[in-house]
Amino acid sequence: MSYVDGFILPVPEGNLDAYMEMARRAGEVWRDHGALEYVECVADDVKPGVHTSFPQSVKLEPGETVIFSWILYASREERDRINAKVMEDPRMADMMDPANHPFDGKRMIWGGFREVLRLP
Repeated sequence: MSYVDGFILPVPEGNLDAYMEMARRAGEVWRDHGALEYVECVADDVKPGVHTSFPQSVKLEPGETVIFSWILYASREERDRINAKVMEDPRMADMMDPANHPFDGKRMIWGGFREVLRLP
């Protein structure tokens, strides 16, 4: 089964274009090193909840939106190999500096997930 790195983060609406440009560049790097998919989604129907929600998970502030994204790999081993190559890729250097991020990385949530079910 496949392996997925998932991400949720807040992006100021005024920085959305800059974020998408950074995401396009990063996505090319991941794909060049073997990722099967690189997907970025912007919130469209994510209301605050009573106890939990996407906005609450990233402590969404006025004027921000939620980004939900994932990278798909053939396996955990492929993910580890690809991520090691991505981190060494010189195209990523400026994107690794938090001062260059168009979002607050301290409120970003990420993790790796084993696929357990896929319906065609």
